[in-house]
Amino acid sequence: MSKTVAVVTGANKGIGFAIVQGLCKAGYAGDIILTARNEKLGQEAVQQAKSEGFNNVLFHRLDICDQSSAEELRKFLEKNYGGLDVLINNAGIAFKAAATEPFGEQAEVTMRTNFWGTLWVSKALLPLLRPKARVVNVSSFVSKSALGKCSPELQAKFRNPDISEEELCGLMGEFVAAAQKGDHEAKGWPNTAYGTTKIGVTVLSRIQARVMSQTRAGDGILLNACCPGWVRTDMAGPKATKSPEEGAETPVYLALLPVGATEPHGQLVWDKVVHEW
Repeated sequence: MSKTVAVVTGANKGIGFAIVQGLCKAGYAGDIILTARNEKLGQEAVQQAKSEGFNNVLFHRLDICDQSSAEELRKFLEKNYGGLDVLINNAGIAFKAAATEPFGEQAEVTMRTNFWGTLWVSKALLPLLRPKARVVNVSSFVSKSALGKCSPELQAKFRNPDISEEELCGLMGEFVAAAQKGDHEAKGWPNTAYGTTKIGVTVLSRIQARVMSQTRAGDGILLNACCPGWVRTDMAGPKATKSPEEGAETPVYLALLPVGATEPHGQLVWDKVVHEW
């Protein structure tokens, strides 16, 4: 049997690196591919992991905003492992509250990373999933609060259990276009680029899980979105309530759901609890 393998995106620091450490501490037996855009920072993170005794951590460069980069990772996994057992889509960005870039620019840049990047990595890697695989898309509780600030019409669309990936992509594009024109709130959108992109990640996860149940029924694959919580990272700042290790707990829990488990699947989970969408 081929060696099992887990991939963690955006894993050279913060929650991503804590997830890698958490998988190792939980005794994940296969290789763990730590990915990052910056090769130097990624390699340094691998060396730190090895210095902690985690010798099954390897580096592979991945820029989630570059579809060819995701294809390179797919080829590497196919050649060396013949499949994929755990995928944790952790990479993401958020502008600081004090950011001076125009809101339309913030919306476009944040959407490209958080939503489109996650989608592109998924399109490249989900076809590699072996039976019993686990997929975790790191979203945020902010996705739920942002949903509550959408118009009733938008809320209904995002809660529709039959929404298609194409429809979701169209809605994400509409938000960016409205943000660039400055009339997003008038059109029923919340005034948060990060929150709206994470609505996209949560709904994408629901769609992916539904499709997985239809196309891979019986394979025991579980796919969920999660919220790590408010975590002390470069992104969230020093006042956040959780350490990176605490933030990694739910993603690691979902990544290691036991064989035979049938749920959660297609859910938004934080603090290991399913939250209604």
